Amino acid sequence: MASVLVTGSADGIGRETAATLAAAGHRVVLHARDEDRAAHARTAAPGAVCVVGDLASLRQTRALAHAAAAHGPLDVVIHNAGLGGGRAERAVTEDGIELLFQVNVLAPYLLTALMPRPRRLVYLTSGLESVGVADLDDPQYERKPWDGMQAYSDSKLLDVVLAFAVARRWPGVLSNAVDPGWIKTRLGGPDATDELPEGAETQVWLATATDATATGRYYKRRRELRANPAAYDIAVQERLLSLCADLTGVALPG
Repeated sequence: MASVLVTGSADGIGRETAATLAAAGHRVVLHARDEDRAAHARTAAPGAVCVVGDLASLRQTRALAHAAAAHGPLDVVIHNAGLGGGRAERAVTEDGIELLFQVNVLAPYLLTALMPRPRRLVYLTSGLESVGVADLDDPQYERKPWDGMQAYSDSKLLDVVLAFAVARRWPGVLSNAVDPGWIKTRLGGPDATDELPEGAETQVWLATATDATATGRYYKRRRELRANPAAYDIAVQERLLSLCADLTGVALPG
């Protein structure tokens, strides 16, 4: 039995992942943005504990890291929570940080840096990482024109960069990225092609496979794919870690 935290487990792929793990007998720690959504999360794994925190707030993300750690030790953390693209206008959080970048990139970084190291880490990305740009001179679109889908694609590339950076920095932890596919969820939209169980299968496999030894890989449907070339660039990885440390005030432990 593994002990697994699944962020963003109130609905969609996160809820399906949590429900699948719980049904297989694993101990699941749920996460929701607020108390109302926590009630929905608990339907995935009745009786499971649910930690609450809005990833659009650095203060709440820090508190979430401590709350989740208190329910440890955790064997696996699945960074599933995230926002979709297509936003018509650039939005800024209470911390003065662009919303997509904060929720999709900075929050999983901060949780990773603050929580005790699990044995395995899984970061959800998107196939759109292939057209993402690792523009670490202006990752928050402060100077260049806003493009909601490009900003989303960029953030999903940076999730892969983060997964690979952690894999390199922490050789004792299996850290991988997963493209769940275009799944029929609220986020995926009505035209999505893939069913919900398909969206959860790879991260469940990475979390529980007894023979898992690979790290720093990019998967879809349990198959390793080649990610955007920028994800393998150590200089890009180091710049992202440095940027996230500067914005959060928390460095990734050595």
